[in-house]
Amino acid sequence: MKLVGLALVATFAGCHHDTKAATTPVAISEPPPAAKQVAPPAAELTHDQKVSHTLAMSGELVQLCGIRRTESAANPKFAYDTDELTTDDRNVLEQLATCMTTGPLKGKAVALVGRADPRGTEEYNLALGSRRATSVSSYLQRFGVGRAQLPQTTRGALDATGTDDAGWAADRRVDLTLAKG
Repeated sequence: MKLVGLALVATFAGCHHDTKAATTPVAISEPPPAAKQVAPPAAELTHDQKVSHTLAMSGELVQLCGIRRTESAANPKFAYDTDELTTDDRNVLEQLATCMTTGPLKGKAVALVGRADPRGTEEYNLALGSRRATSVSSYLQRFGVGRAQLPQTTRGALDATGTDDAGWAADRRVDLTLAKG
């Protein structure tokens, strides 16, 4: 709800009109009913949301699908050298699959980007990132999401920022974003 409020504030703050400012303050956390029905622009909701151990979704997907984060979302990671999904990952992906098969994203595509930490060769990390993206894609397909709706790529460790165990753990993930076009 806060994301919607912040997006609306950002949207309206960018519009300049020579009108008198409202004298009654409006609570950002609870916008008026009419404002709730207005979808904020996608550009305002593009930062990643850590939704499970191994998944980071764009804010746009989180909002459109009403994705509920898991308890352990603060530490997103695949175990070292694996592509196995956790129970938390499966719960989040089931929510996304429902959204993509019968909800607001029906017929839309979600891009999957597999990532790895910098330990290992470039080729190995690219392959590991690809296996992680494939693991997510395969799980979503079990719930009826079409393969064509799940374009995949890998970045391996190309964008990795970690320099220690905690940082490397954050690098081991799959990013999900609404595919453009």
